[in-house]
Amino acid sequence: MNVNLLRAKWAMAGVCAGLTALLAGCGKAPDAQTAEMKMPEKSAIRKKIILGLVAKSQSNPVFQTAYTGAKDAARELGPKYNVEIEIRWATPPDEDAARQADMVRELAVSRADGIMVSCSDANVLGPAINEAVERGTHVMCFDSDAPQSKRFAFYGTDDVTCGQMLAEEMARLMNKKGVVAILSGNQTAPNLQKRVDGVRGKLADYGDMKLLEPEGVFYCDETPEAASEKVNRIQTTRPGIQGWIMVGGWPLFTKNALKWDPGSVKVVSVDALPAELSYVKTGHVQALFAQDCYGWGYRSTQILLEKILNNTAPAEVRVIDPLTRVTIENADEWSRNWTKWLGAK
Repeated sequence: MNVNLLRAKWAMAGVCAGLTALLAGCGKAPDAQTAEMKMPEKSAIRKKIILGLVAKSQSNPVFQTAYTGAKDAARELGPKYNVEIEIRWATPPDEDAARQADMVRELAVSRADGIMVSCSDANVLGPAINEAVERGTHVMCFDSDAPQSKRFAFYGTDDVTCGQMLAEEMARLMNKKGVVAILSGNQTAPNLQKRVDGVRGKLADYGDMKLLEPEGVFYCDETPEAASEKVNRIQTTRPGIQGWIMVGGWPLFTKNALKWDPGSVKVVSVDALPAELSYVKTGHVQALFAQDCYGWGYRSTQILLEKILNNTAPAEVRVIDPLTRVTIENADEWSRNWTKWLGAK
């Protein structure tokens, strides 16, 4: 072979190889730059999470407290999860299960990531909860459950135990004898039904304690004014009542609600809001059993975030928070909890 021709082929091969390398190198730089532009640092990404809070009513201060807890959780937990959290307060002015169901559906249609709901009527809310879950919204209950629905968790009180504790406390106060009445609210609310059942069952253990006959359970609208009027009217017309077991604290959410001398009629109640504590201090109420109203919002927000972001549900479907007994001995201490939880809000 001609030596000059061979040298020319080698030179041409070298040029081609050089061009190939150069072109390959030039091709990589834009790809790397493009990738860098499309992939911002993880810390710069803040996904928005929308959580709906559907309580029974805006007029009940326990649910205003839950709303405060949820907003505090959103502010404090957002940075931890690297998300922006919006709490949507979707609650009827007064109890209305049908309106609650509409609000659950509206939140799901608007693509809320999660919903926390306290059910005024589980039969009415159940289908709406199921529809929301089928749309991809995570739903949990707090305070008042819908156990037959597709909700993934519940946070709140064991209501049968709550009723039993109220009855035990009243038995202690009345030396296990006397006539008592029960004040309840919405007759269809599953949590209140269970509390009344708990009271009835425990009273049966005390032979000399009787529920007022022929019917000792009185239902009221869950507003301070309506509940106060009901209790005082019944006490006036049935003066033989020696004790009131209140499975909700509605009449105690307003001032001067109990129109009898302190201690002349024994009273035990659920919840220990600031307004209720004043009745303990005056001697009109002997014991309160505090629920975690603030935690209904705060803990529910935590539980929903874990489910939405990490697909982690509680180990037990029903997360039960124990009640705290509040009397004259620890009323001031409990008051300080409200200062810590709500401050000047």
